[in-house]
Amino acid sequence: MDVKAAPNGVATIEDRILRITGYYGYYPGYSSQKSTSRSSVTRCKPGANCPSSHSSISRQLSPLSVTEDSSAPILELQSRGSSGVCGHRAERQNRSGDDGTQTHSENSSQENRIKARYLSCMSMVLKAVWGLLIILSVSSSWVGTTQIVKITYKNFYCPFFMTWFSTNWNIMFFPVYYSGHLATAQEKQSPMKKFRECSRIFGEDGLTLKLFLKRTAPFSILWTLTNYLYLLALKKLTATDVSALFCCNKAFVFLLSWIVLKDRFMGVRIVAAIMAITGIVMMAYADNFHADSIIGVAFAVGSASTSALYKVLFKMFLGSANFGEAAHFVSTLGFFNLIFISFTPVILYFTKVEHWSSFAALPWGCLCGMAGLWLAFNILVNVGVVLTYPILISIGTVLSVPGNAAVDLLKQEVIFNVVRLAATIIICIGFLLMLLPEEWDEITLRFINSLKEKKSEEHVDDITDSSVHLRSRSRANGTVSIPLA
Repeated sequence: MDVKAAPNGVATIEDRILRITGYYGYYPGYSSQKSTSRSSVTRCKPGANCPSSHSSISRQLSPLSVTEDSSAPILELQSRGSSGVCGHRAERQNRSGDDGTQTHSENSSQENRIKARYLSCMSMVLKAVWGLLIILSVSSSWVGTTQIVKITYKNFYCPFFMTWFSTNWNIMFFPVYYSGHLATAQEKQSPMKKFRECSRIFGEDGLTLKLFLKRTAPFSILWTLTNYLYLLALKKLTATDVSALFCCNKAFVFLLSWIVLKDRFMGVRIVAAIMAITGIVMMAYADNFHADSIIGVAFAVGSASTSALYKVLFKMFLGSANFGEAAHFVSTLGFFNLIFISFTPVILYFTKVEHWSSFAALPWGCLCGMAGLWLAFNILVNVGVVLTYPILISIGTVLSVPGNAAVDLLKQEVIFNVVRLAATIIICIGFLLMLLPEEWDEITLRFINSLKEKKSEEHVDDITDSSVHLRSRSRANGTVSIPLA
């Protein structure tokens, strides 16, 4: 019986079965080749003439040759089957190797992400810790300066001499900065090289005599006026009132920046400025508009105004400065104060406006303590911007108000009435409103939207869980629930 090929190329049912079952050694025509090899062996009856004996090209077949012919396809199938298995094993090994490499790369990338998150969290924690320390240091140094001034006034009242003396200590700002540079920097520079590098705040040519007089003179005058008016206000008012009124400088900075620098208009900061002005009026009203009270409020507001003008002009002419440039600039102010303003306390001494009996009678301990704490305050303000967030420096400044209030209550130098307490709180709230970023409204809206999305997702999850619970209960009761598409 002849074997007919199927239309799809499969010869027999056996080939179809092998193809369907996926036998590794299968190849098309296997069964036909097998049948051909079997049909090539012709059996002859005993005594009959076999056609193959008369053929010149036929060979005599022995049982061995028959076995060889019949076993050849099987050996081929076995070899093909073994090669197929080995091929699949190799392919599996390659896939497993690729999967292992991919898994290793994913694990390494995940470890890198974890390390990056860990480092970012550690940096945030360190900044927060430094911020807490800076806040406490700034507020305590400012409270200490104010209280030492009040103590000094009991025996020695020379506010301009005290201002001049404390401003001279600013000369030590740059040496302190350079000492920190030598202690922390890997590549250490010489003092002159560092000085020239930091003098770029005055321009590309550095500090020249013309720039020294042109740029340093107005800022030195504003610096002296700010401190002098602050000390005058401390003679008329309590430390709590003066420190609260001085916090209004933030509102004045915003108003001057809006007018002079054309900064962005913000309604919340206008509200803060109005609150600051309201607090000033209420502070003057706290003592029923007493003469000393009004003069003290005027001195404190003048100190806050000159401080704001100093900051705005610094931003206009010098721009932003790093820690080294700020140290260089403040030390330059100290040199200018020592060289050009030293004649003023001499004139005041000989005119007996600010007179003392002898230099030995001066309270050097209080004067050095006041000047040292004032220098520490200025250094901490500039260091804090480098080590932590700038907003924390402002928070440290406003915390000097409750600090001075606590000290005044312990010394029993102030009696808080309702008006004074309300004025202090209003000024502090206005100061904190000034600290809001320019995009505070957008940030608030994003936060509210994120909260709404989280609530909606939780609500959807609750609905899904409840529906799954109801379906499971209905199936347990024997009812059939049809899931919704």
